Amino acid sequence: MLIELPDPEATDELGRALAATRPRQAVVYLHGDLGAGKSTLARALLRGLGVVGPVRSPTYTLVERYPVQGGEAWHLDLYRIGNAAELDFLGLDGDEATLWLVEWPERGQGALPAADLRVHLAVAGTGRTVRLEAASPIGEEWLSALQLNTRLRPFPAG
Repeated sequence: MLIELPDPEATDELGRALAATRPRQAVVYLHGDLGAGKSTLARALLRGLGVVGPVRSPTYTLVERYPVQGGEAWHLDLYRIGNAAELDFLGLDGDEATLWLVEWPERGQGALPAADLRVHLAVAGTGRTVRLEAASPIGEEWLSALQLNTRLRPFPAG
């Protein structure tokens, strides 16, 4: 599913829509160059899940944890790690998190749970494009719910 996000409000709308249709447990890989909007979308999704107060970028802490209904959401930014073995020092127990939002997941390859949803963001003029790709049956159900329950519309095929 390819969606145009012409302005920051559209990115916020997508985050809220993802939050509203979120499965009970999911792993989201956020792909894109620096400045593509990964943290912005993660912040909007967390806000949509009811997170109040500061929603910090985990660029320096590597992981930020937020209480959400049904558990915890973890926002990871792996840009600064040298290899996946460094994740061992973070004490990430996958049973604690009901939602993983992982920026730069390729840097943690082999040490992360498998993705359910892959989000590919790119700058497009003054806005962004986002390609949402299911990577599991959970991701497929999430995208189906997203299409049915939001006014966001994908680009036409072709």
